Amino acid sequence: MNYKLVKLTQFSGEAASIYSVFLIDQDKTLFDIFIEENKYSFISELKDISERLIVIGHDTGARINYFRKYEGKPGDGVCALFDEPESNLRLYCITYGTLLVIVGGGGYKPKSISAFQDDEKLTKENYLLRKIAAAINKRIKDREIEFTNDHKDFE
Repeated sequence: MNYKLVKLTQFSGEAASIYSVFLIDQDKTLFDIFIEENKYSFISELKDISERLIVIGHDTGARINYFRKYEGKPGDGVCALFDEPESNLRLYCITYGTLLVIVGGGGYKPKSISAFQDDEKLTKENYLLRKIAAAINKRIKDREIEFTNDHKDFE
């Protein structure tokens, strides 16, 4: 799988940087695909997610209470943007502290399921982000990717 990290400047700001994963074979980011898949059925929830990402980037940073942690393997940083009580969408992310977030894909989470493993689409999106997190974390460990001095960006 060929991909690169792309900074989403419309969400990034003084408090945190927001990235997504650009899939070379799809010619778009995972976040763009998530938006396209849900823009007709869940427009108000997509607006809420976008507003929350703006708040994270410009005002508060990636506070722990914004995310459902431990959606991946221990230590990989995979989480889900925390659901509003009536929300139907789940957006998977990778967090690096409170200063850097990589948004991935996600999908509709029926209230009838309690775990993402009960839904084929959510399982696929979660495991894709786990795979990407493992690759990024290996590259960080191998010093192929480093954080800037302020820890808000990759170099």
